[in-house]
Amino acid sequence: MTETPAPRGQFLSLHLLETLVAVLPVRDENGSPKTIVYGGAERHMITSQARRRAERVHTRNRANEGVGPLAGYSTGLRTREWALVTARALESTHGWDRDEAVVTARAVLEATGLKFGDLSKKTVANLTKVLVFAPADTGDRIAAHIESEADGLLKWRDRYLAAQAATAKPKTKRGAVGKPSDDIEDGDGDAADAKNLPPLPKESRAAVLTALAPRDAIDIALYGRFLAEIADSPNVDGAVQSAHAFTIHEAEQVDDFYAAADDAKLERKKNALDFLDAADDAGAGMTGYQSLISGTFYRHAVLDRRQLRVNLRAAGMTVEEAEEASGAAEQEFVTAFVEAFPEAKKNSTASTGSLPALVLAFEGERPYNYAAAFQKPVDENPQDKGGEGPAGPAGVKRLLTHHVFVGKRRPDLRTARLLTYDPQIDALLDELDELGATPVDTIQGLTS
Repeated sequence: MTETPAPRGQFLSLHLLETLVAVLPVRDENGSPKTIVYGGAERHMITSQARRRAERVHTRNRANEGVGPLAGYSTGLRTREWALVTARALESTHGWDRDEAVVTARAVLEATGLKFGDLSKKTVANLTKVLVFAPADTGDRIAAHIESEADGLLKWRDRYLAAQAATAKPKTKRGAVGKPSDDIEDGDGDAADAKNLPPLPKESRAAVLTALAPRDAIDIALYGRFLAEIADSPNVDGAVQSAHAFTIHEAEQVDDFYAAADDAKLERKKNALDFLDAADDAGAGMTGYQSLISGTFYRHAVLDRRQLRVNLRAAGMTVEEAEEASGAAEQEFVTAFVEAFPEAKKNSTASTGSLPALVLAFEGERPYNYAAAFQKPVDENPQDKGGEGPAGPAGVKRLLTHHVFVGKRRPDLRTARLLTYDPQIDALLDELDELGATPVDTIQGLTS
């Protein structure tokens, strides 16, 4: 008689420790590393936004290249350039003039509810004010509809642009004497002006909304989207929760002085006929400072399996299709969590080649965040001086001790697995009395 497998937990919790050396994967507006204070100590931080984008793009690129379990599935594109994307499709596929295509695409999307930049500023005139996350074929779909309804839409566009020009308010500088304040902000009159503009035909608005809808884009189902500008365009509650990564010890930053050589100057100096000519070409071509960080980071993310299936079913998949797609999405999510890395300064620091020291994955009926295991920063002094030694092995001991302790008190926590890419950590796992998890050799082995 075959045993019925135990039902899987709703939440897949992932925990990871990784050691990074002389990198700067994310920085603040001043170019400095981001930090937080936790447990009374300053820690380096890699924001969840940076991590999520790296993972989302990693997932999308593999799917689009036909690699991995999501090969053949649709993915999304997050951009402010949907008017330009649509215009390119009108131009390349349907033979439209470039300028007319851009003007038409912008008018159609704007009339649907998206807000665009100031028409007087060429750099932003055809960009939406917010990033819009939509299926990658959205521009092609909108372009196909515009082409099919070109006669009516071009007449509507001309009326729309004429009415828009007639209601445009003159811009004045803030604080100008004798000018009412409501003439200063270009957004103040948007609602009133919209009433004077001819509405987009209903069938066209419906077509645009359908194109912008999340549909079956797997990464939108995973990471969600929020589009407040169009009330009747569905938002998606993401199935992935991501925490900010932080160092498990106090932050240490190095301001690295660099000198960049000027090849032409060095060539002249090398071929100079006397020392005076050589002196003229002395010195570096450019100098400066860059901040670099090192440390062992704790990372955490959660996949809500139920929410993922809800999102896929809402996109129109059958129960069977949603089940198959969610299984593929889960595998790819775990792969991206382990392998993806923010690409800032990747060429000068080789940061994207980092591999985690330890990955812990397990199921439960709720998410489990183990950040508390590192509230007290790891003291990297040698053990004979009262410290815990290097942060990597010390962090592994702390994380697994915390996991074993929690696991004895939470019966829903199950199917825990461990993956390491560090031979020293692998040897350490053999020495530990209790792991609370089963070691595996591949990323695929982390999920059941």
